[in-house]
Amino acid sequence: MTTHAIRQHQFGGPEVLRYEEVPDPEPSPGQVRIAVRAAGVHLLDTSIRQGTSFGPFGPPELPMTPGREVAGVVDQLGADTDPSWLGRPVVVHLGQASGGYASTVVAAAEDLFPLGDEPDFAAAVAMVGTGRTALGIIETAEPTADDVALVTAAAGGLGALLVEALRATGATVVGAAGGPAKVRVVEQLGADLAVDYTEDDWPDRVRKVLDGREITLVLDGVGGAIGRRAFELASQGGRMVLFGYSDGAPMPLDAEDLFASGVTVTAAVGPRMMSRPGGIRGLAQQALAELAAGRLTPLVNPPFALADAAAAHRALEGRGTTGKVVLVP
Repeated sequence: MTTHAIRQHQFGGPEVLRYEEVPDPEPSPGQVRIAVRAAGVHLLDTSIRQGTSFGPFGPPELPMTPGREVAGVVDQLGADTDPSWLGRPVVVHLGQASGGYASTVVAAAEDLFPLGDEPDFAAAVAMVGTGRTALGIIETAEPTADDVALVTAAAGGLGALLVEALRATGATVVGAAGGPAKVRVVEQLGADLAVDYTEDDWPDRVRKVLDGREITLVLDGVGGAIGRRAFELASQGGRMVLFGYSDGAPMPLDAEDLFASGVTVTAAVGPRMMSRPGGIRGLAQQALAELAAGRLTPLVNPPFALADAAAAHRALEGRGTTGKVVLVP
């Protein structure tokens, strides 16, 4: 069996991602080998590639294979591993490890999530990472049918799930996205209002359409100037839940803003999510259960071939994707 992987030998632009033949990985005791059918691409992968930010993982030792979310079929067992895993479709988040951008990977059997017959591997990859984050954000936000909720980057993999989850609560949903094509995606997701945040007057349009109703909840992962304008749309006494800053910088905010607005601002990701009862594995399990029951269906960008990982990074960084970005060997 020949294994191919994306290897990164230095930090830099997408061109540092090389498609190479590598030795077949061998599972150690308690591990399995997975023939990968889909691998997730995360925005954090792009900053790790550049060497500018490493999230909670710390700088990697180079050369490396990026990626932490994979789904596929178990094709080999390590010693002392439950034999029932062999041949089963599974999904796993590799956590502190990397190596997901490959045609085969090894993972601890205790970290696997089994999938049903004829699974949608790309959807499973979306839910094991992005889905768990979406549920953690919703858990923090505690939306109700009385809320008017604004989601920024609503056409992204995470934003699309948030729109769907908010709709399920009966909340009125305003989705903001960048560009007319993405606005159409947000409309198709069922948002009550979709606006283009590349247009300077988008907050005025939100106020006009709501006609006196106020935004009571903001879910923001963009940060920067867009996050700030979203914050300014929140009603007095409203809530804002932050889960990142894809714009490159956190939203400017200080204590005076909080006193003046009365808005409660909370960060959903990081220590809060890690320390919740059941941890992030519990959220992943819940997310996959929602997928299996048909209650949450992730939006997945048309897959990129594994060999085209550099193109996937360019598209993600250039905001040319909608939904979760995946690679297929």
